[in-house]
Amino acid sequence: MVKLHGECWVITDAAAGNQRQALALAEHLQMPLRHLVLEPRAPWSWLAPRLALGGALALPAAQRGSFTPPWPSVAIGCGRSAALFTRMLRGLSGGQCYTLQILNPRIDPAHWDTVIAPRHDHVEGPNVLRPLGSLNLVGDEWLADGRDSCPGFAELPQPRVGVLLGGPRKGIALDAGYASQLAARLLERQRVGGGSLLVLASRRTPSALIEVFRLALEDIPGLVWAGRDDGRNPYPGVLGWADRLIVTPDSVNMLSEACAVGCPVQTFVRAPLPAKLARFHQALHDAGLLHAMDETVSIARAPPLRETAAIAAALRERISARAGNS
Repeated sequence: MVKLHGECWVITDAAAGNQRQALALAEHLQMPLRHLVLEPRAPWSWLAPRLALGGALALPAAQRGSFTPPWPSVAIGCGRSAALFTRMLRGLSGGQCYTLQILNPRIDPAHWDTVIAPRHDHVEGPNVLRPLGSLNLVGDEWLADGRDSCPGFAELPQPRVGVLLGGPRKGIALDAGYASQLAARLLERQRVGGGSLLVLASRRTPSALIEVFRLALEDIPGLVWAGRDDGRNPYPGVLGWADRLIVTPDSVNMLSEACAVGCPVQTFVRAPLPAKLARFHQALHDAGLLHAMDETVSIARAPPLRETAAIAAALRERISARAGNS
């Protein structure tokens, strides 16, 4: 393995999905890490990452002290706001900082050393890496740690079905009606085949959806987790112990992490999806990784979608080669 030297900055906004991707990639690069949560002020916030002049002035005064030299050897950004700062670092460092941007920056990828954009984003360029899904840490060791963190799940009746709930987004209405239909399908399957249901809400899940599942599943083995009031987040344990995963269709990150487990993954779609998300679903389906809720799917283990380690290995080679030529 190529060893990288210097410090790595991970730059994100407060969005959990952006943080998970950037931090997952940074962990695979195995460099000393500094995580900066930066929120540009107007007009930079309106125009990011197009307006790249101004340096630290793009930040509120309270955040400017964190965006100062010495500059890192590598900077990883995820999301549109972070793309502003990774773009700036390329110039501020005199080209000495290797800049990585995750997700479509919506301008020419040539402003960064490498852009990592999923295939459904349709970003092209000689410096663009195009994984099928989003970057994450899910692997055999991560799943084993998850099982160790929730040993009680071993006692639940099989099949253990994990249910991952996202939330509404533009073009996708996840409301109480959706939750009721999904819960009815889960109950019917449990009535016929037994097993347990482990339902996990995300930060974006409306309370109305959560209450539907609490009421519908109160007599079913398993759990409904929606936040700290329900105890420690059992997400790694649910993925580690799941025999099957049901995921709402809205989140690329959740679907990617579910498909990295290696068990059958299904989703419940009631209406046509936005075009970009529909392309992602179709790609997962074509690869045999994702199935409709009503499809009959074998409980046998599926080939997991694990791309982060390979992307990190390719990046280590690129970063090392650039450092050797500088």
